[in-house]
Amino acid sequence: MIKVLVVDDSELIRKMLVAILSEDAQLEVVGTAIDPIDARAKIKLLNPDVITLDIEMPRMDGITFLKNLIRLRPLPVVMISTLTEKGADITFEALQIGAVDFIPKPKLDVRTNLGAMAHEICSKVRSAAAVDIEALVTQLSKSEQKVASPRMLELDKPTSVELIVIGSSTGGTEALKLVLSQLPPNMPPILIVQHMPPGFTLSFSNRLNGVVKLEVSEFSRDGTEPKQGQAYIANGANHMVVRKGRGKTLIFQDDSDPVSRHKPSVDVLFESVAECYGNKAIGVILTGMGSDGARGLKMMRDTGAETIAQDEKSSVVWGMPKAAVDCNAAKHVLALNNIGNKLIELCRHSE
Repeated sequence: MIKVLVVDDSELIRKMLVAILSEDAQLEVVGTAIDPIDARAKIKLLNPDVITLDIEMPRMDGITFLKNLIRLRPLPVVMISTLTEKGADITFEALQIGAVDFIPKPKLDVRTNLGAMAHEICSKVRSAAAVDIEALVTQLSKSEQKVASPRMLELDKPTSVELIVIGSSTGGTEALKLVLSQLPPNMPPILIVQHMPPGFTLSFSNRLNGVVKLEVSEFSRDGTEPKQGQAYIANGANHMVVRKGRGKTLIFQDDSDPVSRHKPSVDVLFESVAECYGNKAIGVILTGMGSDGARGLKMMRDTGAETIAQDEKSSVVWGMPKAAVDCNAAKHVLALNNIGNKLIELCRHSE
């Protein structure tokens, strides 16, 4: 059994999380805490495997508590985040410090909307329990150093690669930051699906835009032609697809149903890229739970595209990359630190 401590100053949220987590046979809620001071005592007493942690609390905010926790007693933490721009920014700071994942807290009709997320909440807590936090924190520290002073190869000649697509989930925000920081500004266009709720993708794209050489934006304009040096992040509310039109291949949002519970879905993007680009594209699957993207990456490889999956050791959660490896979708299986340079190499050597 995975022992969970729920830390939240809202009695309603505490009760709902306890009810949701208690329905999962693999999870046991061993206690609740109303703020970080209370949580500190409960951690010593109850020795939980995972903590769910609210960001905004009395006596000490969640970020300060997380920093202390990671330094003194590293434990897997899933943040409970408000669906606001400020909440998104604080969430990304938490992920950079060492939180494993986050759950968006609905602003309206909390009881109904949080209840609808029960499957996702339990999955995230189970996945978090399997993460080696000390290894994650060490990796994040090294990644920050590499992002700050990247050793960047140049793309010094024209390439026949027309598009790069990347899919990621748990651990993906920091993984994407490292990969993109290694790429020069004249790379082929890059389309990204990171599992993330609406409202967070804009904040995430702005955050990336401040640390990488590419121009990063949340995709919002249907019929956009992908441009060199641009990275487009799928809006958290819609699938992202490419379609042929007006003699060009253009990017569109797609409001169809979730695929394997995901919207946006990596598979939906990759499958459309396989159909439109064939061997002129490169597909990448980074860290994440589940199997989204494996089917689409296999379709890309079958059409002649180069394909990459992140290796187990460098993944926060080796779910999506493992699924890609298991179905023989990944031609290359690489440590996170090596993926950026591999993309440059594949673009250089394309014919």
